[in-house]
Amino acid sequence: MTAITTERDTQRRDGKQAAFGVLAATKVLSGTIAVVTAAGFAQGGITSTTVKAVGVFDETVDNTAGANGEVKARTRKDGWFRFANSAAGDLITIADINTDCYIVDNQTVAKTNGTNTRAVAGKVRDVEAAGVWIEFP
Repeated sequence: MTAITTERDTQRRDGKQAAFGVLAATKVLSGTIAVVTAAGFAQGGITSTTVKAVGVFDETVDNTAGANGEVKARTRKDGWFRFANSAAGDLITIADINTDCYIVDNQTVAKTNGTNTRAVAGKVRDVEAAGVWIEFP
């Protein structure tokens, strides 16, 4: 391409919201941890090192009868989100604020990577009895 000599209408996204094609045979639930697979399709949070956290689902989308990416689900990652805390040795405490936490399932985060079996969810921002507040990358 060559340089232009007139104004340009450059499109912009704020990076706070996105939409991802949903994995085949999958239903995602509003308010749960959203991840994308190595192939780039969305699903709910799972214990796996091959997924990447992308935020929280803004809506419930049912692709149980569809192919990969046949429908899209909106996600959001601006702000802090509260999820369930893990238990026992993986319980997150206030001493863990500003450290990474890890995905256990679509609503739970843990202190450790589960012996290299869990992906990073995000940073711990606060901890209270009701759960762990995290910020997505």
